[in-house]
Amino acid sequence: MRVVDPAGPVGMQERTILLNAFVVMLVIIVPTMVATLAVVWWYRPGNPKAVRRPRWSFSGRVEIVTWSIPLLTVMFLGSMAWIGSHDLDPGKPLSSTETPLEVQVVSLDWKWLFLYPEARVASLNQLVIPVGRPVRFSLTSASVWNGFFVPRLGSMIYTMNGMATRLTLQADREGSFRGLSSHLSGDGFADMTFETRAVPQAAFAAWIGGAQASTDTLDDDAYRALSRQSSKVPPKTYRLADDGLFDRIVTQALPPGPGPVAGRPDPTVSPRQGN
Repeated sequence: MRVVDPAGPVGMQERTILLNAFVVMLVIIVPTMVATLAVVWWYRPGNPKAVRRPRWSFSGRVEIVTWSIPLLTVMFLGSMAWIGSHDLDPGKPLSSTETPLEVQVVSLDWKWLFLYPEARVASLNQLVIPVGRPVRFSLTSASVWNGFFVPRLGSMIYTMNGMATRLTLQADREGSFRGLSSHLSGDGFADMTFETRAVPQAAFAAWIGGAQASTDTLDDDAYRALSRQSSKVPPKTYRLADDGLFDRIVTQALPPGPGPVAGRPDPTVSPRQGN
């Protein structure tokens, strides 16, 4: 139910569309249910006023009502979907006086890697963003097809190997929001979650400073180690060796991860027993 308690402008617009569609559906559902009960009550065995007309076959007025209401409803819902799909285009910039924060996202098996190229830092299984500032995501997968979703911020989007997708979100209030993988991706899928922390600008700057002081550096070799299958990995920050890592992942200059293996899963990340 977190989708109806949004913490950002995209989530707010999506909730509006969801509730509007719900109300429009009730315009059909409620009268239909009432009419069903009314017909059953009227044509009960003990009502002498109920007249059976075995030769009745057509009524223009009934046809107009039964076809026009669903037609108008479909047209109205279709218009909402058309307008909403353009207004909430994932890559469309949000209206703001703030410069968007660039964050690059890589879905691994089974963890999330977040790169902040402007600050030259990275974070594993934790996304930290400033309140009130748009965040422009570039997303890819190091392995299989996956789905990035923070329900309280809105707009789930897929991550795909060898491709980069775009998404813009914003948090309007402080808080800790659950992020998750919304697409089945193997044995560690259920634990492929991350914490999204929306913090004031000063706290965000302090977090960036702490990450820049990290003793761990994320370079190509460290990334190859991260791309190996593992689950329930605790959050961790890195210094980013260079700001071109994401591009090398997308173009596959760095080899893709192994992906879930059929038949003989890695026993360290899978409860199943291989043959």
